Amino acid sequence: MQPMTAGVTKAGTGIDGIVWNIMGQTYVPKQLSEGSLSWHATFPPGTFVPPHIHPTQDEFIYMLEGRLDLVLEGRDFAATSGDVIRLPMGQAHGIFNKSDQTVKCFFWVTPTRKLYDLFWGIHSLPEQTPEAVVAISAKHEVVFLPPPPGA
Repeated sequence: MQPMTAGVTKAGTGIDGIVWNIMGQTYVPKQLSEGSLSWHATFPPGTFVPPHIHPTQDEFIYMLEGRLDLVLEGRDFAATSGDVIRLPMGQAHGIFNKSDQTVKCFFWVTPTRKLYDLFWGIHSLPEQTPEAVVAISAKHEVVFLPPPPGA
């Protein structure tokens, strides 16, 4: 991985013009270094990231617009504009847009580890089926949890 370069990533753009489609959400990477990765995320209504664990990364989300419902270590939370969500490594979390409004937020993880490569892998899948996403994620240090009984 190359060292981070100084500069400004302009609004509405990402690193090298990259825009990823991740399970119906739009991720635009804003910064990449060995120590951290950040991206702007857009969650249309009804989209979500199922419960999973990052065993090697801390993750953070700064809420710009809308509301996200979260399950953190089995407990329910909600976050709205201006809130910061803290997701320590090794703790299970799921992220859900249950509203009828688009959510915009800013994510970052530290350290980067394999997450940048995972997003490329998911974006490049011919079909983003749950099974395919779970399989590729396991190879990139993200562990999806089984759905609860009856789900």
